Amino acid sequence: MIAAEDLIALVRNYNPKTNADLIAEAYGFGKAMHEGQFRHSGEPYFTHPVAVAAILTEQRLDDATIITALLHDTIEDTKASYTEISKLFGEEIAMLVDGVTKLTNLQLSSRETKQAENFRKLFMAMSKDLRVILVKLADRLHNMRTIKAMRADKQMQKARETMDIYAPLAGRMGMQWMREELEDLAFRVLNPEGRQSIIRRFITLQRETGDVIHRITGDMRHELEKVGIEAEVFGRAKKPYSIWRKMQEKKQGFSRLSDIYGFRVITTSDEDCYRALGAIHTRWRAVPGRFKDYISQPKSNGYRSIHTTVSGRDGKRVEVQIRTGQMHDVAETGVAAHWSYRDGVRSENPFAVDPAKWISQLTEQFDAEEDHDEFLEAVKLEMYSDQVFCFTPKGDVVKLPRGATPIDYAYAIHTRIGSACVGAKVDGIRVPLWTRLKNGQSCEIITAEGQTPQASWLDIATTGKARTAIRRALREADRERFVRLGQELARAAFEHVGRKATDKVLETAARHLRLEDRATLLARLGSAELTSHEVVQAVYPELTANEVDQIEPRRAVIGLEAGQSFERAPCCQPLPGERIVGITYRGKGVVVHAIDCERLSEFEDQPQRWVDLHWHAGTHPAVYEATLDVTIGNDAGVLGRICTLIGEKKANISDLNFVDRKPDFYRLHVHVELRDIEQLHSLMLMLEAESDVASVARFREPPRRDTGLR
Repeated sequence: MIAAEDLIALVRNYNPKTNADLIAEAYGFGKAMHEGQFRHSGEPYFTHPVAVAAILTEQRLDDATIITALLHDTIEDTKASYTEISKLFGEEIAMLVDGVTKLTNLQLSSRETKQAENFRKLFMAMSKDLRVILVKLADRLHNMRTIKAMRADKQMQKARETMDIYAPLAGRMGMQWMREELEDLAFRVLNPEGRQSIIRRFITLQRETGDVIHRITGDMRHELEKVGIEAEVFGRAKKPYSIWRKMQEKKQGFSRLSDIYGFRVITTSDEDCYRALGAIHTRWRAVPGRFKDYISQPKSNGYRSIHTTVSGRDGKRVEVQIRTGQMHDVAETGVAAHWSYRDGVRSENPFAVDPAKWISQLTEQFDAEEDHDEFLEAVKLEMYSDQVFCFTPKGDVVKLPRGATPIDYAYAIHTRIGSACVGAKVDGIRVPLWTRLKNGQSCEIITAEGQTPQASWLDIATTGKARTAIRRALREADRERFVRLGQELARAAFEHVGRKATDKVLETAARHLRLEDRATLLARLGSAELTSHEVVQAVYPELTANEVDQIEPRRAVIGLEAGQSFERAPCCQPLPGERIVGITYRGKGVVVHAIDCERLSEFEDQPQRWVDLHWHAGTHPAVYEATLDVTIGNDAGVLGRICTLIGEKKANISDLNFVDRKPDFYRLHVHVELRDIEQLHSLMLMLEAESDVASVARFREPPRRDTGLR
């Protein structure tokens, strides 16, 4: 473990004016708080916070961040409190430690909806002070470096979380070195055979070709010296995971992969960057389409560099990055460069971005996204994106992620222009809206008054901003239609329990369901985000409870053993009156299938699991759900009449969703609660007789493989 004086010496290397006493005090406090605690490896736990602090010194971060690293687990894992840390080390450090604690408590690899909500909290924490995520990334890096001491299942969980969330986040922040190391450490856990295969091929390649990096580095230095450019040249082989990803993306074997070596040229001025580019292109042939100038068009996280790929010795392609020393500092530390110190003062790097503006740009477009899954999709799209630069007709530059289309370009300019888009010209030529834009192209958007976003645009757009705006516009356009549909569904549902869906009743239901107003309730009901059962239950819970409790479910099926529970199979949704059979599952009781259910063929070789059952002969309540596949004409009032007919048959619509929409017909699945098979047949016969119904059939899920439950 690094001693306190050694850690202070690391900080003094870049910040001679550091508050050594405060760092020493934090070191002692953290060590005392974690006394008696040990890591999975058996080491004292405090070795971890010290190692995290040491990682942050490599980025030359301020005292507050270093002290936060030393104390980042004290509130969560020891008896230390926020008040105590605030009193000893100040409010700023206490807030940072509390922020890291809250990030640690976010289970980012949990189920999707919860994961999306945690992403929101992650961005909120980052927006308050970006240093909390710097500490968290260093914390994750050290944990990944020492992951072998954990259980195998925990290793897999942490590695996936690192690959999906922390590595791309580090890359988005401009900390490319950290992204590469996190990816490689996760790759070591997730696919050790693949990683070893890459390393073995590297060793074989070096044995066959010798030290290519040393030779090319020497050649580049020689060419630069010839034209009088003072520069440092570094070469390296790319990380195993980076090579593996290229192999997967390009669908090429290792032997056919060309640019597996990377070189950096660090100059003293912007002018020398371009002179160095000229010298390299004079000596080696440039590879077409592999040139990017991030000096004249920097990335949003402050990254500046010239990228080019050339054919080097023996025709091997090598990637070259050319930048100044100040650009290199930002390229290594990214957004963290804002807090970097040099000679006791905060580094005045002109390329370091303002972290507040950076996080504001990253989160602004997600604030309006209502749907959790859509928010998560938008976040991941933005975190994984690389950039292309396009020009407006006036010569202004628009930054877009790789793979962006004219739709994304239009929304990047202004939401109003995106919504009114009817076409696009790229380099003066009319192109389809799904065209992928390339670096340096000029794009002009053609608009028309009265145009509105189309649902098909969601398949074309790639940016979170465009997709969010399109969804919002589509929701607004659909809202009126959904409100009308919701009104019909609500009327039928309340009539089913002998009540009326008055405005006051619906306002009460909206209040109980914590919705803004009656219109929002009806829109949610019409779009199938709410079920009519939930709406009725919100106002009359005793009616819905009585309806369900009219018959004891366990006695509805005869043939079960004492105390044995059952549930209806969702694949065939058997109804009272149909011939049924049960399949036993460990921990689930008996699952009841209709005798003609195709899924039963999966259990033919397991006769011991079959149970002979039949329905109770008495009257059943209308609580058994069945699904109807209905195709109806796309005319005003048709859906309302269908809902009314279903209500007249004393069947409750529990859910409704559209399967296909055409200009003349709608196909939808209507989920209805029924008493028995006779009520189903009667309902289907009545719907078939309706002139606006093209077809009606009972929907059953197609057969699928056994889930393995026993």
